[in-house]
Amino acid sequence: MNLKSHLLFTFYTVYVLLVKVMASKGKVRGLSGQYPLVQNVTVTEGGTVNLTCRVEYNDNTSLQWSNPAQQTLFFGDKKALRDNRIELVRATSSELTISIGDVLLSDEGMYTCSLFTMPIRTAKAYLTVLGVPANPEIDGLTKPALEGDQITLTCSSQGSKPAADLRWFRNEKEVKGAKVVNPMGKTFTVQSFLQLQVDRNDDGVAYTCRVDHVALSQKPQQATEVLEVHYAPRVEINPLHSVPLEGQFLKLECVSKGNPSPDPVMWTKDGGELPDLDRMIVEGRDLSFTSLNKTDNGTYRCEASNHLGTSSAEYKLYVYDPNAVGQHGTDHALIGGVVAVVVFVTLCLIIVLGRYLARHKGTYLTNEAKGADDAPDADTAIINAEGNHAHAEEKKEYFI
Repeated sequence: MNLKSHLLFTFYTVYVLLVKVMASKGKVRGLSGQYPLVQNVTVTEGGTVNLTCRVEYNDNTSLQWSNPAQQTLFFGDKKALRDNRIELVRATSSELTISIGDVLLSDEGMYTCSLFTMPIRTAKAYLTVLGVPANPEIDGLTKPALEGDQITLTCSSQGSKPAADLRWFRNEKEVKGAKVVNPMGKTFTVQSFLQLQVDRNDDGVAYTCRVDHVALSQKPQQATEVLEVHYAPRVEINPLHSVPLEGQFLKLECVSKGNPSPDPVMWTKDGGELPDLDRMIVEGRDLSFTSLNKTDNGTYRCEASNHLGTSSAEYKLYVYDPNAVGQHGTDHALIGGVVAVVVFVTLCLIIVLGRYLARHKGTYLTNEAKGADDAPDADTAIINAEGNHAHAEEKKEYFI
Protein backbone atom coordinates (compact mmCIF):
# COMPACT_ATOMS: atom_id res chain seq x y z
CA MET A 1 0.00 0.00 0.00
CA ASN A 2 1.46 3.42 -1.03
CA LEU A 3 1.55 6.43 1.24
CA LYS A 4 -1.47 8.12 -0.33
CA SER A 5 -3.64 5.04 0.00
CA HIS A 6 -2.46 4.61 3.57
CA LEU A 7 -3.43 8.19 4.41
CA LEU A 8 -6.87 7.75 2.83
CA PHE A 9 -7.44 4.55 4.76
CA THR A 10 -6.41 6.29 7.97
CA PHE A 11 -8.71 9.19 7.19
CA TYR A 12 -11.58 6.82 6.47
CA THR A 13 -11.01 4.99 9.79
CA VAL A 14 -10.88 8.22 11.76
CA TYR A 15 -14.02 9.42 9.98
CA VAL A 16 -15.96 6.32 10.91
CA LEU A 17 -14.88 6.58 14.54
CA LEU A 18 -15.87 10.25 14.59
CA VAL A 19 -19.31 9.46 13.16
CA LYS A 20 -19.82 6.82 15.84
CA VAL A 21 -18.86 9.25 18.60
CA MET A 22 -21.15 11.95 17.27
CA ALA A 23 -24.00 9.49 16.93
CA SER A 24 -23.55 8.36 20.53
CA LYS A 25 -23.85 11.98 21.65
CA GLY A 26 -26.93 12.60 19.48
CA LYS A 27 -25.22 15.09 17.25
CA VAL A 28 -25.99 13.26 14.00
CA ARG A 29 -29.56 14.13 12.99
CA GLY A 30 -31.70 14.00 9.89
CA LEU A 31 -29.66 11.25 8.20
CA SER A 32 -32.25 8.49 8.17
CA GLY A 33 -33.71 9.70 4.83
CA GLN A 34 -30.40 9.90 2.96
CA TYR A 35 -29.81 7.24 0.31
CA PRO A 36 -27.37 7.31 -2.62
CA LEU A 37 -28.98 6.96 -6.06
CA VAL A 38 -27.22 5.24 -9.00
CA GLN A 39 -28.10 3.65 -12.35
CA ASN A 40 -26.83 0.65 -14.30
CA VAL A 41 -24.84 1.65 -17.38
CA THR A 42 -23.71 -0.03 -20.61
CA VAL A 43 -20.63 0.88 -22.62
CA THR A 44 -18.84 -0.49 -25.66
CA GLU A 45 -15.35 -1.87 -25.22
CA GLY A 46 -12.84 0.93 -25.78
CA GLY A 47 -15.40 3.64 -25.00
CA THR A 48 -15.83 6.01 -22.05
CA VAL A 49 -18.48 5.72 -19.35
CA ASN A 50 -19.61 7.96 -16.46
CA LEU A 51 -20.64 6.60 -13.08
CA THR A 52 -22.84 9.04 -11.16
CA CYS A 53 -23.95 8.83 -7.53
CA ARG A 54 -26.42 11.41 -6.17
CA VAL A 55 -27.97 12.21 -2.79
CA GLU A 56 -31.06 14.38 -2.53
CA TYR A 57 -30.38 15.61 1.02
CA ASN A 58 -26.88 15.72 2.41
CA ASP A 59 -25.10 17.63 5.16
CA ASN A 60 -21.60 17.41 3.71
CA THR A 61 -21.35 13.64 4.28
CA SER A 62 -18.72 12.19 1.91
CA LEU A 63 -19.48 9.92 -1.07
CA GLN A 64 -17.23 7.15 -2.35
CA TRP A 65 -17.02 5.00 -5.51
CA SER A 66 -15.44 1.52 -5.39
CA ASN A 67 -14.92 -1.08 -8.14
CA PRO A 68 -16.08 -4.73 -8.24
CA ALA A 69 -12.89 -5.72 -6.38
CA GLN A 70 -13.94 -3.30 -3.60
CA GLN A 71 -11.00 -1.01 -4.36
CA THR A 72 -11.78 2.64 -3.65
CA LEU A 73 -11.69 4.71 -6.83
CA PHE A 74 -12.60 8.13 -5.45
CA PHE A 75 -13.37 9.29 -1.90
CA GLY A 76 -15.04 12.61 -2.43
CA ASP A 77 -12.71 14.51 -4.74
CA LYS A 78 -9.69 12.48 -3.64
CA LYS A 79 -8.43 9.84 -6.11
CA ALA A 80 -7.55 6.61 -4.36
CA LEU A 81 -6.62 4.17 -7.16
CA ARG A 82 -3.69 4.84 -9.44
CA ASP A 83 -5.33 4.31 -12.84
CA ASN A 84 -4.95 6.96 -15.52
CA ARG A 85 -8.16 5.80 -17.19
CA ILE A 86 -10.26 6.94 -14.20
CA GLU A 87 -10.97 10.66 -13.82
CA LEU A 88 -13.09 12.89 -11.60
CA VAL A 89 -15.98 14.61 -13.38
CA ARG A 90 -17.90 16.24 -10.51
CA ALA A 91 -17.66 16.14 -6.72
CA THR A 92 -20.14 18.02 -4.50
CA SER A 93 -21.95 17.28 -1.29
CA SER A 94 -24.86 15.83 -3.31
CA GLU A 95 -23.06 14.20 -6.28
CA LEU A 96 -19.96 12.21 -7.12
CA THR A 97 -19.40 11.48 -10.82
CA ILE A 98 -16.34 9.74 -12.23
CA SER A 99 -15.41 8.57 -15.72
CA ILE A 100 -13.62 5.47 -16.94
CA GLY A 101 -11.96 5.72 -20.36
CA ASP A 102 -10.71 3.03 -22.73
CA VAL A 103 -13.07 0.60 -21.03
CA LEU A 104 -11.91 -3.03 -20.92
CA LEU A 105 -14.01 -6.17 -20.72
CA SER A 106 -12.43 -6.74 -17.31
CA ASP A 107 -14.03 -3.48 -16.08
CA GLU A 108 -17.47 -5.11 -16.17
CA GLY A 109 -19.11 -5.77 -12.81
CA MET A 110 -20.86 -4.25 -9.81
CA TYR A 111 -19.70 -0.79 -8.71
CA THR A 112 -20.63 0.55 -5.26
CA CYS A 113 -21.40 4.08 -4.14
CA SER A 114 -21.16 4.59 -0.37
CA LEU A 115 -22.60 7.43 1.69
CA PHE A 116 -20.80 7.66 5.03
CA THR A 117 -23.72 8.20 7.33
CA MET A 118 -24.31 6.12 10.41
CA PRO A 119 -24.97 3.43 9.37
CA ILE A 120 -23.23 3.65 5.99
CA ARG A 121 -25.66 3.69 3.05
CA THR A 122 -24.71 2.02 -0.23
CA ALA A 123 -26.09 1.67 -3.75
CA LYS A 124 -24.83 -0.62 -6.50
CA ALA A 125 -24.66 -0.01 -10.25
CA TYR A 126 -23.79 -2.74 -12.75
CA LEU A 127 -21.45 -1.79 -15.57
CA THR A 128 -22.02 -3.87 -18.72
CA VAL A 129 -19.23 -3.86 -21.30
CA LEU A 130 -20.12 -4.85 -24.88
CA GLY A 131 -17.50 -6.72 -26.89
CA VAL A 132 -17.21 -5.34 -30.44
CA PRO A 133 -17.20 -8.12 -33.07
CA ALA A 134 -14.25 -8.21 -35.45
CA ASN A 135 -14.69 -7.78 -39.18
CA PRO A 136 -16.10 -11.01 -40.68
CA GLU A 137 -14.05 -13.25 -42.93
CA ILE A 138 -15.38 -15.61 -45.63
CA ASP A 139 -13.55 -18.88 -46.31
CA GLY A 140 -14.23 -21.93 -48.48
CA LEU A 141 -14.51 -20.16 -51.83
CA THR A 142 -12.64 -21.77 -54.70
CA LYS A 143 -11.89 -19.59 -57.72
CA PRO A 144 -13.01 -20.51 -60.21
CA ALA A 145 -15.77 -22.90 -59.18
CA LEU A 146 -17.12 -25.37 -61.72
CA GLU A 147 -20.79 -25.75 -62.59
CA GLY A 148 -22.25 -28.57 -60.50
CA ASP A 149 -19.72 -28.22 -57.65
CA GLN A 150 -20.84 -28.39 -54.02
CA ILE A 151 -19.15 -25.68 -51.96
CA THR A 152 -19.56 -24.46 -48.38
CA LEU A 153 -18.92 -20.82 -47.53
CA THR A 154 -17.86 -20.14 -43.92
CA CYS A 155 -18.22 -16.70 -42.33
CA SER A 156 -16.42 -16.08 -39.01
CA SER A 157 -16.36 -13.18 -36.56
CA GLN A 158 -14.54 -13.02 -33.21
CA GLY A 159 -14.70 -10.92 -30.06
CA SER A 160 -18.42 -10.24 -29.78
CA LYS A 161 -20.21 -9.93 -26.42
CA PRO A 162 -23.00 -10.92 -26.41
CA ALA A 163 -22.73 -13.29 -29.38
CA ALA A 164 -23.20 -11.53 -32.72
CA ASP A 165 -25.71 -12.51 -35.40
CA LEU A 166 -24.42 -13.40 -38.88
CA ARG A 167 -26.64 -13.00 -41.96
CA TRP A 168 -26.04 -14.10 -45.56
CA PHE A 169 -27.15 -12.24 -48.70
CA ARG A 170 -27.11 -13.39 -52.34
CA ASN A 171 -26.76 -10.03 -54.03
CA GLU A 172 -29.49 -8.14 -52.13
CA LYS A 173 -31.68 -11.13 -51.20
CA GLU A 174 -31.18 -12.75 -47.79
CA VAL A 175 -30.47 -16.49 -47.70
CA LYS A 176 -30.36 -18.71 -44.63
CA GLY A 177 -27.14 -20.14 -43.20
CA ALA A 178 -26.33 -22.43 -40.25
CA LYS A 179 -25.01 -20.57 -37.17
CA VAL A 180 -22.55 -21.93 -34.58
CA VAL A 181 -21.50 -20.01 -31.42
CA ASN A 182 -18.27 -20.83 -29.54
CA PRO A 183 -17.48 -19.09 -26.20
CA MET A 184 -13.93 -17.74 -25.94
CA GLY A 185 -13.48 -16.46 -22.40
CA LYS A 186 -15.68 -13.42 -21.94
CA THR A 187 -16.38 -13.11 -25.68
CA PHE A 188 -17.76 -15.32 -28.44
CA THR A 189 -16.59 -16.52 -31.84
CA VAL A 190 -19.53 -16.91 -34.22
CA GLN A 191 -19.54 -18.87 -37.48
CA SER A 192 -22.18 -19.29 -40.16
CA PHE A 193 -22.11 -21.91 -42.92
CA LEU A 194 -23.78 -21.57 -46.34
CA GLN A 195 -23.94 -24.60 -48.65
CA LEU A 196 -24.26 -24.03 -52.40
CA GLN A 197 -24.93 -26.18 -55.46
CA VAL A 198 -23.10 -24.03 -57.99
CA ASP A 199 -24.57 -23.46 -61.45
CA ARG A 200 -24.01 -20.96 -64.26
CA ASN A 201 -26.51 -18.53 -62.72
CA ASP A 202 -24.10 -18.03 -59.79
CA ASP A 203 -21.39 -16.61 -62.04
CA GLY A 204 -20.78 -13.00 -60.99
CA VAL A 205 -23.11 -13.24 -57.97
CA ALA A 206 -21.98 -11.46 -54.80
CA TYR A 207 -22.35 -13.36 -51.52
CA THR A 208 -22.20 -11.08 -48.47
CA CYS A 209 -21.86 -11.99 -44.79
CA ARG A 210 -23.14 -9.23 -42.48
CA VAL A 211 -22.54 -8.93 -38.73
CA ASP A 212 -25.40 -7.53 -36.66
CA HIS A 213 -24.61 -6.53 -33.06
CA VAL A 214 -25.81 -4.03 -30.48
CA ALA A 215 -22.30 -2.53 -30.37
CA LEU A 216 -22.52 -1.74 -34.12
CA SER A 217 -25.37 0.75 -34.02
CA GLN A 218 -24.06 3.02 -36.77
CA LYS A 219 -22.91 0.65 -39.52
CA PRO A 220 -22.87 -3.15 -39.64
CA GLN A 221 -19.64 -4.90 -40.56
CA GLN A 222 -19.65 -7.15 -43.60
CA ALA A 223 -17.52 -9.10 -46.06
CA THR A 224 -18.33 -9.89 -49.70
CA GLU A 225 -17.08 -12.50 -52.13
CA VAL A 226 -18.02 -12.64 -55.83
CA LEU A 227 -18.34 -16.12 -57.34
CA GLU A 228 -16.64 -16.97 -60.59
CA VAL A 229 -18.21 -20.07 -62.16
CA HIS A 230 -16.82 -21.86 -65.22
CA TYR A 231 -19.30 -23.77 -67.37
CA ALA A 232 -19.57 -25.39 -70.80
CA PRO A 233 -21.08 -23.29 -73.62
CA ARG A 234 -24.66 -23.33 -74.87
CA VAL A 235 -25.40 -22.26 -78.44
CA GLU A 236 -28.44 -21.04 -80.38
CA ILE A 237 -28.82 -19.41 -83.83
CA ASN A 238 -30.98 -16.33 -84.40
CA PRO A 239 -31.75 -15.40 -88.05
CA LEU A 240 -32.23 -11.80 -89.11
CA HIS A 241 -35.26 -12.64 -91.33
CA SER A 242 -37.95 -15.27 -90.83
CA VAL A 243 -38.54 -15.69 -94.63
CA PRO A 244 -35.22 -15.48 -96.52
CA LEU A 245 -35.71 -14.19 -100.08
CA GLU A 246 -33.46 -14.59 -103.08
CA GLY A 247 -31.19 -11.58 -103.52
CA GLN A 248 -31.73 -10.49 -99.91
CA PHE A 249 -29.06 -9.85 -97.25
CA LEU A 250 -29.20 -12.34 -94.34
CA LYS A 251 -27.35 -12.53 -91.06
CA LEU A 252 -27.29 -15.60 -88.80
CA GLU A 253 -26.29 -14.71 -85.25
CA CYS A 254 -24.62 -17.46 -83.21
CA VAL A 255 -25.35 -16.78 -79.54
CA SER A 256 -22.92 -18.80 -77.42
CA LYS A 257 -22.77 -18.47 -73.65
CA GLY A 258 -19.98 -20.10 -71.69
CA ASN A 259 -17.19 -19.34 -69.24
CA PRO A 260 -14.47 -19.04 -70.36
CA SER A 261 -16.01 -17.38 -73.40
CA PRO A 262 -16.08 -19.81 -76.36
CA ASP A 263 -14.34 -17.66 -78.96
CA PRO A 264 -14.11 -18.08 -81.87
CA VAL A 265 -17.05 -20.15 -83.08
CA MET A 266 -16.94 -22.43 -86.16
CA TRP A 267 -19.51 -22.31 -89.00
CA THR A 268 -20.11 -25.23 -91.39
CA LYS A 269 -22.64 -26.07 -94.12
CA ASP A 270 -24.03 -29.59 -94.52
CA GLY A 271 -21.15 -30.98 -92.46
CA GLY A 272 -18.41 -29.30 -94.53
CA GLU A 273 -16.72 -25.95 -94.99
CA LEU A 274 -18.57 -22.88 -96.22
CA PRO A 275 -18.56 -23.07 -100.03
CA ASP A 276 -18.58 -19.40 -101.05
CA LEU A 277 -16.50 -17.20 -98.80
CA ASP A 278 -17.00 -14.20 -101.06
CA ARG A 279 -20.71 -14.03 -100.24
CA MET A 280 -20.61 -15.89 -96.91
CA ILE A 281 -18.75 -13.67 -94.45
CA VAL A 282 -17.93 -14.72 -90.87
CA GLU A 283 -17.54 -11.74 -88.52
CA GLY A 284 -16.98 -12.72 -84.91
CA ARG A 285 -19.82 -15.11 -84.18
CA ASP A 286 -22.11 -14.00 -87.05
CA LEU A 287 -22.48 -15.51 -90.53
CA SER A 288 -23.67 -13.03 -93.19
CA PHE A 289 -24.89 -13.63 -96.76
CA THR A 290 -24.45 -10.58 -98.97
CA SER A 291 -26.97 -11.80 -101.56
CA LEU A 292 -28.95 -15.02 -101.14
CA ASN A 293 -29.54 -17.49 -103.97
CA LYS A 294 -30.91 -21.02 -104.32
CA THR A 295 -27.45 -22.57 -103.94
CA ASP A 296 -27.36 -21.35 -100.33
CA ASN A 297 -30.09 -23.82 -99.34
CA GLY A 298 -28.83 -26.28 -96.71
CA THR A 299 -28.17 -26.90 -93.02
CA TYR A 300 -25.81 -24.46 -91.30
CA ARG A 301 -24.14 -25.40 -88.03
CA CYS A 302 -22.50 -23.16 -85.41
CA GLU A 303 -20.16 -24.87 -82.93
CA ALA A 304 -18.58 -23.33 -79.81
CA SER A 305 -16.04 -24.87 -77.42
CA ASN A 306 -14.11 -24.20 -74.23
CA HIS A 307 -12.09 -26.47 -71.93
CA LEU A 308 -15.30 -27.72 -70.28
CA GLY A 309 -17.14 -28.90 -73.39
CA THR A 310 -18.56 -28.28 -76.86
CA SER A 311 -22.04 -27.19 -77.94
CA SER A 312 -23.66 -26.59 -81.34
CA ALA A 313 -26.89 -25.46 -82.99
CA GLU A 314 -28.26 -25.88 -86.54
CA TYR A 315 -30.32 -23.71 -88.86
CA LYS A 316 -32.00 -25.03 -92.03
CA LEU A 317 -31.93 -22.35 -94.70
CA TYR A 318 -34.41 -22.34 -97.61
CA VAL A 319 -34.26 -19.38 -99.97
CA TYR A 320 -37.64 -18.34 -101.45
CA ASP A 321 -38.37 -16.73 -104.84
CA PRO A 322 -39.77 -13.24 -104.10
CA ASN A 323 -42.35 -13.54 -106.96
CA ALA A 324 -43.55 -16.95 -105.74
CA VAL A 325 -43.93 -15.60 -102.22
CA GLY A 326 -46.17 -12.76 -103.53
CA GLN A 327 -48.34 -15.18 -105.61
CA HIS A 328 -48.67 -17.45 -102.61
CA GLY A 329 -49.85 -14.49 -100.61
CA THR A 330 -52.63 -13.75 -103.17
CA ASP A 331 -53.72 -17.40 -103.23
CA HIS A 332 -53.86 -17.47 -99.47
CA ALA A 333 -56.13 -14.40 -99.41
CA LEU A 334 -58.47 -15.96 -102.00
CA ILE A 335 -58.67 -19.24 -100.12
CA GLY A 336 -59.39 -17.36 -96.91
CA GLY A 337 -62.31 -15.50 -98.52
CA VAL A 338 -63.84 -18.69 -99.90
CA VAL A 339 -63.59 -20.42 -96.53
CA ALA A 340 -65.33 -17.48 -94.85
CA VAL A 341 -68.27 -17.63 -97.34
CA VAL A 342 -68.63 -21.40 -96.89
CA VAL A 343 -68.70 -21.05 -93.12
CA PHE A 344 -71.34 -18.31 -93.32
CA VAL A 345 -73.64 -20.34 -95.65
CA THR A 346 -73.29 -23.42 -93.46
CA LEU A 347 -74.33 -21.47 -90.38
CA CYS A 348 -77.41 -20.10 -92.18
CA LEU A 349 -78.49 -23.62 -93.26
CA ILE A 350 -78.11 -24.90 -89.72
CA ILE A 351 -80.31 -22.11 -88.36
CA VAL A 352 -83.08 -22.65 -90.98
CA LEU A 353 -83.07 -26.44 -90.50
CA GLY A 354 -83.21 -26.03 -86.74
CA ARG A 355 -86.28 -23.80 -86.93
CA TYR A 356 -88.03 -26.17 -89.34
CA LEU A 357 -87.44 -29.17 -87.07
CA ALA A 358 -88.68 -27.28 -84.06
CA ARG A 359 -91.94 -26.30 -85.82
CA HIS A 360 -92.55 -29.85 -87.10
CA LYS A 361 -92.07 -31.26 -83.64
CA GLY A 362 -94.67 -28.84 -82.24
CA THR A 363 -97.29 -29.93 -84.82
CA TYR A 364 -96.66 -33.58 -84.05
CA LEU A 365 -97.19 -33.01 -80.35
CA THR A 366 -100.40 -31.02 -80.93
CA ASN A 367 -101.97 -33.71 -83.17
CA GLU A 368 -101.04 -36.40 -80.74
CA ALA A 369 -102.80 -34.49 -77.98
CA LYS A 370 -105.99 -34.08 -80.02
CA GLY A 371 -106.35 -37.80 -80.74
CA ALA A 372 -105.07 -39.07 -77.46
CA ASP A 373 -108.46 -39.28 -75.79
CA ASP A 374 -109.76 -42.34 -77.65
CA ALA A 375 -106.51 -43.81 -78.98
CA PRO A 376 -104.68 -46.77 -77.48
CA ASP A 377 -101.26 -45.53 -78.69
CA ALA A 378 -99.48 -42.45 -80.14
CA ASP A 379 -99.84 -43.47 -83.82
CA THR A 380 -103.59 -43.97 -83.48
CA ALA A 381 -103.77 -40.60 -81.68
CA ILE A 382 -102.13 -38.87 -84.66
CA ILE A 383 -104.49 -40.59 -87.16
CA ASN A 384 -107.54 -39.63 -85.08
CA ALA A 385 -106.28 -36.09 -84.81
CA GLU A 386 -105.81 -35.85 -88.59
CA GLY A 387 -109.35 -37.21 -89.15
CA ASN A 388 -110.76 -34.67 -86.77
CA HIS A 389 -108.84 -31.96 -88.51
CA ALA A 390 -110.30 -33.00 -91.88
CA HIS A 391 -113.85 -32.95 -90.54
CA ALA A 392 -113.25 -29.54 -89.09
CA GLU A 393 -112.16 -28.24 -92.49
CA GLU A 394 -115.26 -29.77 -94.13
CA LYS A 395 -117.48 -28.11 -91.57
CA LYS A 396 -115.71 -24.87 -92.12
CA GLU A 397 -116.34 -25.07 -95.87
CA TYR A 398 -119.96 -26.04 -95.32
CA PHE A 399 -120.70 -22.95 -93.29
CA ILE A 400 -118.96 -20.80 -95.88
